[in-house]
Amino acid sequence: MTMSGNVRARKLGLYFSGWTLAGLFFFSQSETRSFIMQGPGLWWGTLAHYLTGMYVTALLVPAILWPARRWPIERRIWPSRVGIHLLLSIAFSLLILALAVVIDSWAGLTRGAPHTFWTAYRSLLIWDFHAGVSFYWLLVGGDYALRYYRRYQEGEKETLRLALHAAELERQLASAQLHALKAQLHPHFLFNTLNAIMVLVRRGAAKDAEETLALLGDLLRCALEDIETQEVPLRRELEFLRLYLAIEHVRFRDRLRVEMFIAPETLDAAVPHLALQPIVENAIRHGIGRSSTAGRIAIRAQRVKDLLEIEVRDDGPGLGPPGGGGMGLSNVRGRLAQLYGISARLTVENAGGRGVVAALSVPYRLGVDIREKEMGEFRAAHSTAG
Repeated sequence: MTMSGNVRARKLGLYFSGWTLAGLFFFSQSETRSFIMQGPGLWWGTLAHYLTGMYVTALLVPAILWPARRWPIERRIWPSRVGIHLLLSIAFSLLILALAVVIDSWAGLTRGAPHTFWTAYRSLLIWDFHAGVSFYWLLVGGDYALRYYRRYQEGEKETLRLALHAAELERQLASAQLHALKAQLHPHFLFNTLNAIMVLVRRGAAKDAEETLALLGDLLRCALEDIETQEVPLRRELEFLRLYLAIEHVRFRDRLRVEMFIAPETLDAAVPHLALQPIVENAIRHGIGRSSTAGRIAIRAQRVKDLLEIEVRDDGPGLGPPGGGGMGLSNVRGRLAQLYGISARLTVENAGGRGVVAALSVPYRLGVDIREKEMGEFRAAHSTAG
């Protein structure tokens, strides 16, 4: 027998076992009543009568459920549907009582009732007609409740499925937006650097242009290594930033001085990849680029409670109205909103006295590389211990 056949046989066995228990329950009730009123009697005939009646009813259940599902009671047309099932319940009760008389007579299961069909049938009508009608409505109501519960479960599953689908679409949309924003950064600094190289060529500074091209190659290689990554440890972001600053040093030479004050505990903190370069570029543009004298840019990173705060300050002439930077900084703000929501911010404003200060604040957490390393060490230790 196949597995599906075994399952079907098990369900069928449980189905008839339930009807057997119901027959034993009604038999015990009838036998107790007869014992009190009439004393001990032939109990086996009563037992056979109830079990036979229950088994016949069990076989008729599909015939009852078919009209229940064919003509369900619905709100708009409930009077006509109730009328249909009322007639069917009467017909069912009359039929089941007739079958009970025939089976009892054929099997000789007399219960003290008259021996002719009509007298026995009339006796059963008096005692059991309403029970048959009630039983029909009990089956119809139970089937309706079961189907309603299943529809409710299916509705809950569908709602959950749609919610998960919507969440996945939202995640995919956010991911696509992040990749689009990040992709804009590559041509942004690439075009700026190529423009700087063109200026060097026009000036006849071939050696400087060659050095800048070499640095640009290293810069692009570093950017491509993390092209699919949205967050990197701060130390990795600083490596990229130093390559970018090396290119700017070729352009400005001694006019550009950069100082970094990075707290050691922040080096492994996660930051958006390519977030610092547009901020520093903005500081160079408004600091060194608009001044004929040497300028200084200070980069600070520290942890303040649950936040990583990075500050880029220049000593140039400051922002002109309205301020706030161009496409690069707008891009960074868009990525911050996608990655952290309201938990991150980027402000750019004139510093007190002279220069511009850009403040970047993101939630403090370990970078992806560090988390993976710690998980690898944990799994290795756990495996060794096992």
